[in-house]
Amino acid sequence: MLVVSTEYSQILAANVAKGLDCPLGGVKFSRFPDGEQYLRLSATDRHMVIVGSIPDADALVQTLLLVDACEGAEITLVVPYMGYARQDKRFNEGEPLSARAIARVLSTGVSRVLTVNIHDRAVLSHFRVPAHDASLAGEIGRYLEKSAFSSPLVLAPDDGAAAFAGQVATVYGWETDHLEKTRISGNEVRMAPRNLEAKGRDVVIVDDIISTGGTLVTAAAMLKEQGARSVSSVCVHGVLAEGAYARLLSGGVREVACSDTLERACSRYSAAGAVVDGIEGCW
Repeated sequence: MLVVSTEYSQILAANVAKGLDCPLGGVKFSRFPDGEQYLRLSATDRHMVIVGSIPDADALVQTLLLVDACEGAEITLVVPYMGYARQDKRFNEGEPLSARAIARVLSTGVSRVLTVNIHDRAVLSHFRVPAHDASLAGEIGRYLEKSAFSSPLVLAPDDGAAAFAGQVATVYGWETDHLEKTRISGNEVRMAPRNLEAKGRDVVIVDDIISTGGTLVTAAAMLKEQGARSVSSVCVHGVLAEGAYARLLSGGVREVACSDTLERACSRYSAAGAVVDGIEGCW
């Protein structure tokens, strides 16, 4: 077995290779004068593991080129972060089901696919090969246990993320709740935990993705007003678009942490263990 990666998941791929006790293959990346991408593998094997998050179109092309370069091998494709996965419904006539389109393309030439906390597991049904999703709830729980939190209140930003927050909290038996919006007036909204008090607590808001962070900034300010000792945020995928990291810290969030599904300076814990378990479970 040999592990290779796109430029977008090099650190995670190295840790996955270490966890699988197999080599990490080298890949040369370059571009032609017209901007087209080129890559070349230094070695191949009968069993290949390709690790590549897909935050943008360039990453998608690199992933497809890697798959083609491994033709003839049995390929396990690991997509730690799958862009377009949130677009699985048509709201207007003529719109594509982007999640379905990307899943179908990624199914070509591979034996199986492994994702990490995909936004909606229903997307897995669009793959034309066996597809599995690994969860990092346990890794977040263990990360929080090592941090300087005193019996944290684990909050989901909304009821849709409540199940994931519950999985995180279960690791060490912490209390969990989700934020609920209450409209006070035409232009005033209050956000607070639905059932539990934040006063005097270290609050950790957990979710699968932090994109722009706008809702989290508002929530942090209101939780502080309600007496929370501190407000932190931990997610799986740190998209952190439009200056989200700086906005969150300047807005009173004590810490912003994510995994290495998207490799950031604030990647504080790794998806490697869950990916290794998922790969080993496929064989």
